[in-house]
Amino acid sequence: MDRRTLGSWLNGPRATLEAQGVQLPPRGKRLGRPVEGSGAVAGFGRRLVALFLDWVLALALTRIATIGADVDGQAWDLLVLGVFAAVSWGTLAATGRTPGYLALGLRLEMARPGEPRTVWGVRTAIRTVLLTLVVPAAIWDADGRGLHDKAAGTAVVRV
Repeated sequence: MDRRTLGSWLNGPRATLEAQGVQLPPRGKRLGRPVEGSGAVAGFGRRLVALFLDWVLALALTRIATIGADVDGQAWDLLVLGVFAAVSWGTLAATGRTPGYLALGLRLEMARPGEPRTVWGVRTAIRTVLLTLVVPAAIWDADGRGLHDKAAGTAVVRV
């Protein structure tokens, strides 16, 4: 492994391919999404901040629910993860937006505009389970979608 290999992993697939002279369409264009504005695939920074806000909410809800209980260590970590997953799945299945997405003007939609939201609850459940595993969410494509979104056929877009 050399420095270029490590750098390519850290920069992500888009930057690596562009550095090699490969011309990629703008993020989301292959999905039929606009490049900018409403309906455009959200950038990594916004999604990361939304995830952070959702995690803080899960921490707060777990803390409130366990007042007076002796929960710590691994049990606490798993409880927070479970609350995070429940809040994420429930709000995405009902509204297509987590509290963090709502705060940052994001929404979960089908990857291609106009595609019917078939089995939406199942799609959001698959996406949420893969998100809690972390690794699928940390690997993304040139359109900026993580493996959890690809598996569910969804995309996080700007409102």
